[in-house]
Amino acid sequence: MFVMGVDPGLTRCGFAVLQPGRARTANAVAMGLIRTDPERQAPVRLAELQREIRDLIEEFTPKIVAVERVFIQRNTTTGIRVAQAAGVIITEAAAMGCHVREYSPNEVKAAVTGDGRADKEMVQTMVQQMLGLTETVKPADVSDAAAIALCHLAFDPTGALLGQRELAGNAMSGVRR
Repeated sequence: MFVMGVDPGLTRCGFAVLQPGRARTANAVAMGLIRTDPERQAPVRLAELQREIRDLIEEFTPKIVAVERVFIQRNTTTGIRVAQAAGVIITEAAAMGCHVREYSPNEVKAAVTGDGRADKEMVQTMVQQMLGLTETVKPADVSDAAAIALCHLAFDPTGALLGQRELAGNAMSGVRR
């Protein structure tokens, strides 16, 4: 079973595909960054992001796609773009049959470091240790994506919850308008 963690963003979107291991460990199968050109129009960039996510899901067939829940603090314009990117990622994953889970930044930090207020460096250090890597995962978008996948594994290490918390839309799947 693979778990794909995604740190949503429109200009930079981190992803990590992990295979669960033993005792809160996992093996990194693939990690990277999806970039879109900020000079292009948002709809074109969102379509590019959708294609990239679709390609990753087709290549690795994760059972779960874990996404960081968008939290807008200061810059609402950037927040809206990140929310749009998250929507595309969530929709594409669900359409391709993946279970989708969202986790808040504090849940991710607490699951990986034990402290919901941990800084980026602590998250990167713990991701490196938990994945048994020799170097820190960079950039932070990729490290965060790995942390999101690790967070899901901390909450559901055996995949037992997969069938218990379906997307609300599944109940309406047969309804046509």
